[in-house]
Amino acid sequence: MALLDRVATLIRANLNDLVDKAEDPEKMIKQVILDMQNQLMQVKTQVAISIADQHVLDKKLQESEENERQWVHRAEIALDKKDETLARAALERSMSYKQMAGGFRQQVEDQKAQVENLKTSLLKLQQKLAEAQSKSDLLIAQHRRSRAMRNANTAASDITGDSNGAAFDRMKSKVARTEATAQATAELLNDDVGEKFAAMEKQEEIDRLLADLKAKRKP
Repeated sequence: MALLDRVATLIRANLNDLVDKAEDPEKMIKQVILDMQNQLMQVKTQVAISIADQHVLDKKLQESEENERQWVHRAEIALDKKDETLARAALERSMSYKQMAGGFRQQVEDQKAQVENLKTSLLKLQQKLAEAQSKSDLLIAQHRRSRAMRNANTAASDITGDSNGAAFDRMKSKVARTEATAQATAELLNDDVGEKFAAMEKQEEIDRLLADLKAKRKP
């Protein structure tokens, strides 16, 4: 369902990362909150519709089961009156309703699962929205302080004209980027090693299962 995909994307969103990458963090935060509120309304509407559909399917299931019981009862009455032909016809009708009941029963189960998925997504989105709303003022304030500090540093640099200080700042920034890159590379390598071990363990388990099967099939 496309709606659940959009909700999942919003739930996975990391507000801190979004703020760091945004050209206008304040505008971005407000837009994220607005998107969450819109999606929340859509999910609530879909939950209500899905619950209503479930009630309709439940009613159809009950009607089919009741019709099945009635036709079985009619078959019994026909037998009591020694009318086997009519009894067979009634049983055939009861089997038709039994088959319909089986189909509705499966639809009810599927609908229940969908309702639960929607309710879970609704709860998670409500929690994420509350988190975004509580963090928004803090993130905006942090961004404004960072911007003010950057502007102050730029102004101080322009006034002093300290080329050595500017060069040092550039070098410090370059070192920080290099350290961040090295850390990211190390994390990727660690993930790669973990995946290799997982693949090796999977192959070992397959070998063991295959050996067990071969041993069981020996005469």
